[in-house]
Amino acid sequence: MKTTPKHNERMAQMTFASVYPHYVNKVEKKGRTIAELHQVIEWLTGFNEKKQHQLIEEKVTFEEFFQKANLNPNVKLITGVICGYRVEEIENPLTQKVRYLDKLVDELAKGKKMEKILRE
Repeated sequence: MKTTPKHNERMAQMTFASVYPHYVNKVEKKGRTIAELHQVIEWLTGFNEKKQHQLIEEKVTFEEFFQKANLNPNVKLITGVICGYRVEEIENPLTQKVRYLDKLVDELAKGKKMEKILRE
């Protein structure tokens, strides 16, 4: 499935703060913790919990969020389908990064072991 320029722009302008509560809901509903969510986000982006909260308060867009991030060198090990897209085939780099995050949160919510999520 190809992403459209409109879809990519929408992803870029979406704020991390607007999506974060959905991540929290998703993982807590499945018995996982916010601490685990923060661990997953930190693995992907390098942002510790304090920095994550700061970015939420600043209402940064995903574009700004990922510009500031230090992506984990193992990010290419994230594969599979999320929201109808195969993450490793998404051509737009920003959209791909957002979907990487979605995929990790999804794996956490599905009960996958942390070592597998963090590609250790």
